[in-house]
Amino acid sequence: MTLEPALPRDWYVDPDAWRTERERVLLREWTCVGRRDDLGLGEPRRLVVVDVLGESVLLTADEDRALHAAYNVCRHRGSQIVPTLPGSPPACSEVGALRCPYHSWTYALDGRLLRAPHTEEGDVDPAEFSLHPVAVEEWGGFVFVHLTPAEARPLAESVARPTETLANYALGDLVTGLRFEYDVAANWKVLAENYNECYHCGPVHPELSRLVPAFGSGGSGIDWDHGVPHREGAWTFTMTGTTARAPLPGLDETERTHHKGELVYPNLMLSCSADHVAAFMLRPQGVERTTIECLLLFAADAVAAPGFDPSDAGDLWDLVNRQDWAICESVQRGMSSRAYTHGWFAPMEDDSADIRRWLVPRLEGHP
Repeated sequence: MTLEPALPRDWYVDPDAWRTERERVLLREWTCVGRRDDLGLGEPRRLVVVDVLGESVLLTADEDRALHAAYNVCRHRGSQIVPTLPGSPPACSEVGALRCPYHSWTYALDGRLLRAPHTEEGDVDPAEFSLHPVAVEEWGGFVFVHLTPAEARPLAESVARPTETLANYALGDLVTGLRFEYDVAANWKVLAENYNECYHCGPVHPELSRLVPAFGSGGSGIDWDHGVPHREGAWTFTMTGTTARAPLPGLDETERTHHKGELVYPNLMLSCSADHVAAFMLRPQGVERTTIECLLLFAADAVAAPGFDPSDAGDLWDLVNRQDWAICESVQRGMSSRAYTHGWFAPMEDDSADIRRWLVPRLEGHP
């Protein structure tokens, strides 16, 4: 058996390495910040403030519901347009314009400067004092932002694979039926690598492995493109493997009995069952801490139905999630030991778990 070396220790535990990675890579990639409807941006004239890798970002929907994004920084003296403490949860409000509380410089919802009080005509050229832009796009009902818009490639390139493999799930039509939030003492890459392989499923997830026997075999030989079959009589991710909810409309026969998953680097993980989709958004808070928002998405008519109860799926996902986070925290503690230099990828892990193929070229691409 040939083992391939994984990324070096410092990339998981060293604060300086984290700051380099954040600046050179994460701030130069599309980041998923949530579902448009959950953020409150489904209606016109809406504003929400989100934290993205330590930067405060204004997200707006204008009169025509078009999305805009900008840094939460007034162009006059640098005050936040919406004073927001780090880590504050997003709160949506209806607005007609953006007014800085310091000197009342006022901006349109698309970031254009509208008014700079007590300045003479010609003193301030509005075209030169728009808010610092952040690129924003929507895919499958998810909102993505790019904090270095001059370098942003089309979001379609980042989501090309799931656009094809998950087309039948109609992600944009689904609605949130249940939400979990977790605070995990581990580097975001540990979580992404763990999600992307099932070598660990047998020892870490006995309940899940009974539901999907192929997971218990270490993940070798699984046809991830076409999905993973459940045990006989089971067809979805619930505690029993079944549910009273109907499969999502549009699925083919294989998708009605198989499970699919995708990872949209760097922070959106999608796990698709026949009746619901679990979406995980990783939010790195530092080199050894990541918060995770887990949304269970269902067909809109299922959520609107009397007596809708997502607990059969929620109970399984919360169990599996907590098993994952516990083992990832153990990995993080082990990586912090002076005895650890780097890990190894077994052959069945190499293609799926190896984050090097995504991260290293991006680090090398920025001086």
